[in-house]
Formats: sequence, C-alpha cells, structure tokens
Amino acid sequence: MTSESDEVDRIVEAWMTQRPDLDFSPLQVLSRVDRLSRHLDLARRAAFRRSELEPWEWDVLSALRRAGEPFQLSPKQLLQQTLVSSGTMTNRIDRLVGRRLVRREADPADGRSILVTMTPEGRIRVDAAITRLVDAEQTLLARLSRVDRDRLAVLLRKLSLGFDG
Repeated sequence: MTSESDEVDRIVEAWMTQRPDLDFSPLQVLSRVDRLSRHLDLARRAAFRRSELEPWEWDVLSALRRAGEPFQLSPKQLLQQTLVSSGTMTNRIDRLVGRRLVRREADPADGRSILVTMTPEGRIRVDAAITRLVDAEQTLLARLSRVDRDRLAVLLRKLSLGFDG
C-alpha cells in the first residue's frame, strides 16, 4: 500500500487476508469508480437544485441546448439522447411545458409532427446548471493534473466503449 490509502485499500487488504486465492485488482478500480460516482451524483444534484432543475429536467434541457439554435428537437431525437421510454418522454415534455421551460411547436417540415423547443427561461436554467456543474466537477478533479485527467479520460473511454459501442 502507498503512504496514502483510502477505504478501498483497507477493504481490499482485508479481503486479501481472508481470500488470498482471488485477484482483487478489479475492486481496486471499480470500487473507486463506484465511490466516485456517488460523489459525482451528489455534486450534480446540488448543481441542478441550485438552478431549480431535477436531474431528469437537466437531461432533456441539456439535449436541447446542445442541439444549438433554435434549441429544438423532435421527441424521437430526445428519446435517442436520453434513453427513456416514449411514455416517459411524453410525461417529461408535459411537465417541462407546464413549468414553461419548453414548448411544443408544429414541425414545419411535417405538419403531423411536433418539435420541442426550449424557452428562454429553460435556456437560463440550463446555462446556469452547466456552469455550476463544470465548477463542481472541476472541484472533484482538483487533485489531478491536466495530464492525469487526460490520461484518465482516455482509459475510461476505452473501458466505456465496451459498453456503449
């Protein structure tokens, strides 16, 4: 163990004493990812709450914001980006319309379809939330140099491609 140890080091060391026949290297990585995920979730929820958004609202509004002007997508495009069911998306759009963060508009290219458009209030909220989120995530990564962050990003991308690809 290094001079600095964390809870995962202590857990793995105890397991190695009890089960020296097993390779605990996966726990060295994934238990830390799990613990960091919890810290990230708390930081994200706090950033969204300060912008008066729920995490699910963030998902929809951030997809619209990333689309660029006029901050508009079809419900099908929103489904693809947020990975929820059609019924869930309809409910989310209804609730966001009720909060005046998005509006439904007829699709000029197809009169039978609608587009979901972010309102100016929605844009204010999502822009505030992304600023707070980036600040919070910067704090979470403060112990790492830029080179270490870049290296970690490459390794995590390599790992996630096995699931997302």
